[in-house]
Amino acid sequence: GGGRPGNVGNGPERAKAKPAPREPRCYKGCMSIPSDRAGPSSPPPTDAPVGGPAAEPPGSAGAWRALDACANRAAEGVRVIEDVVRFVLDDVRLTGDAKRLRHDLAALLDRGGLPARVASRDVSRDVGPSVGDVAALPRATPSDLVAANAARAAQALRSLQEIALVLRPELASDFEALRYRLYDLERAASGLARARERLAGVTLCVLVDGRADRDAFGRLVEGLFGAGVRMIQVRDKALPLSQLADRVALAVRIARARRDAEAALVIVNDRPDVAVAAGADGVHLGAEDLPVDLARRVVGPGLLVGRTAHTLEEAQAAVVEGADSLGIGPCFPSTTKAFDAWAGREFLAAVAGSVGLPAFAIGGVSLERIDELLPLGVRRVAVAAAITGADDPPAMAARFIARLARIPSPPDSP
Repeated sequence: GGGRPGNVGNGPERAKAKPAPREPRCYKGCMSIPSDRAGPSSPPPTDAPVGGPAAEPPGSAGAWRALDACANRAAEGVRVIEDVVRFVLDDVRLTGDAKRLRHDLAALLDRGGLPARVASRDVSRDVGPSVGDVAALPRATPSDLVAANAARAAQALRSLQEIALVLRPELASDFEALRYRLYDLERAASGLARARERLAGVTLCVLVDGRADRDAFGRLVEGLFGAGVRMIQVRDKALPLSQLADRVALAVRIARARRDAEAALVIVNDRPDVAVAAGADGVHLGAEDLPVDLARRVVGPGLLVGRTAHTLEEAQAAVVEGADSLGIGPCFPSTTKAFDAWAGREFLAAVAGSVGLPAFAIGGVSLERIDELLPLGVRRVAVAAAITGADDPPAMAARFIARLARIPSPPDSP
């Protein structure tokens, strides 16, 4: 007897051999993976710690060394910024933001086996020190410290994001998110530091109206600057816009003609456009005026932007928004403006003790009432009628400056 085709004799059928797996076809735009290199889904060697450097494909040791170095740089840079806003700029809100950023970075570096990066550290073979000295960013002021360390941390976070794409792709977007948070922190911290540097020693801001005529306004401004006033704010809601711009331009010319022109600042109330057009040093915005970020688009980065704050939350928000100074109040009944409510002592003390921006107490401040503000930590005041309505405005301004220079002793001191 014959058997079935393909079989020998009448014995059992031979099992058909399975064909060898076909090599994957590589279409245009695709890259083949060498057989000696593990693909993304390949399991780590059984004797290697899961998620650590030893579990990576050959050649990844350098990437782990870079990741380790960048992790250290990023953490160090953020920590320096935190120390500056905490101990130098005395700002509670930014200190909290920096601390949260530092903690979130530490938590991210604890994921995906990243703590094992330390095993790849090789300081002795680092070629970086042999490159030689390069020019570094200056570190002469608090704003220099913020700028230098923000640059250091941002660059490190960018490297972490890129290296993560090779070693831990699922974490790359998290490093990117931290970098954008750092940008916001840098803007607020550097702005705060620059504002404090620019307004250092400015304890009195005199609010002036347009006066009866242009000449009277010019004489008042000349006298105030001559008495040692370092900041005036032109505030006159009744003056036509063209005349307001002319008064501001006159005040700017008077300020620039002084030998100490850098110490004579002219601020415009409410009107960023007038401030720019007249060449003023800044603008002060009330609660109903443009937000700080929109005003900044008008005046640019160089002009000062002040903001009125009636609550601690508004004061803290002004720091994050990029304001350069605060008007806090109203403190007392005023002869120039009616108020529905008054700023409590707790509010004034809270701003003075926890917000780093230069804060000017405003509203009914007189020479006698300064003694009520100094124990609260208030060191700056904005004054209108008590000076401009005096028989001798320059002499009264000089008395305010002298009184503000008195530092009260702590309550428990003899």
